Amino acid sequence: MHLYVDISGHGFGHLAQTAPILNALRERLPQLRLTLRCALPRDRLSRRVRGEFTHIATASDFGLIMKSALDVDLPATLAAYQEWHKDWEALVEREARRLTELAPDGVLSNVSYLALAAAHRAGIPAIGLGSLHWAAICAAYFRDEPAFRPIHDQMLAAYGSADAFLRLTPGMAMTDLPRVIDVGPVAEARRTQRAALPAGRLVLVAMGGIGLRLPARWPRLAGVHWLLPRAAGLVRNDVTSIEETGFPVSDLIASVDVVLTKSGYGTFVEAAASGTPVLYVSRPDWPEEAALSQWLTQVSLGRALPRAAFEEGAFAEPLLELLEAPRPEPVVPSGVAEAADWLATYLAH
Repeated sequence: MHLYVDISGHGFGHLAQTAPILNALRERLPQLRLTLRCALPRDRLSRRVRGEFTHIATASDFGLIMKSALDVDLPATLAAYQEWHKDWEALVEREARRLTELAPDGVLSNVSYLALAAAHRAGIPAIGLGSLHWAAICAAYFRDEPAFRPIHDQMLAAYGSADAFLRLTPGMAMTDLPRVIDVGPVAEARRTQRAALPAGRLVLVAMGGIGLRLPARWPRLAGVHWLLPRAAGLVRNDVTSIEETGFPVSDLIASVDVVLTKSGYGTFVEAAASGTPVLYVSRPDWPEEAALSQWLTQVSLGRALPRAAFEEGAFAEPLLELLEAPRPEPVVPSGVAEAADWLATYLAH
């Protein structure tokens, strides 16, 4: 059995969603052969996806053009989609020929709509997977742009051509897709590495796979030790770089007292699965935020931080409140087994 998996490289969240399901699927189908198409480096994929796979290091989607981890470049994004769809039929045909040559038994896409349209054109069974899709994300920004309407129609037709779309919890509504199957939260089980980390109350700063400039005035709090990306450039005796720990961010999420992050599926669900409180920089314009923040508040412990407060380094008070609060019970990532069971049955038929 050969499964072609297209994973968006827009940040690390799409990989964090897909990898646990692939690992569980391989437990059910030990002979499964994987081809992963993703622009992320192979070593990044190998940290998440167990076993052998063929890597195609190109992207079939770009999602959004970002100025930073928090800011979308809307004019550049719309221009990129206009260019992408300028000769849509030829683009789909080229991708369909690529898939025909690879001859997989099925296609799984998180969340490239081009991969789904090409699979449909090539007559290969295909499934969408994710907590969002680009048609809904882009519609939230560009619904009043006349130039976007034909693009949106092509995006929705591509997503709608899939045999089904596995919508992860928490996820956007997706009422615009014809065959949506809901599954539970998805996160990889991790063990705490606390004994190998610095002493004190630990706060992990994890803003995903897109860079973000830290505030110039970063707070210094008694008894608090920060785990920050090396690229942040903050050198102090209360700071250790994430890279220096030698552990993946997902392990660190399970090991710290609080995660400081932006709103995003991967970090929210991994934190909830570890019972780790979350202080997140709110992105009111991010179309997925309402679903994510509502879920986090219901099942775990999360608190929104206004962006201005983050940029001024004025978040000591809410952070200390989370550090003092009782740690929530971990959430069971039931969607891993649910999605793997569904896909195993689907592929078997």
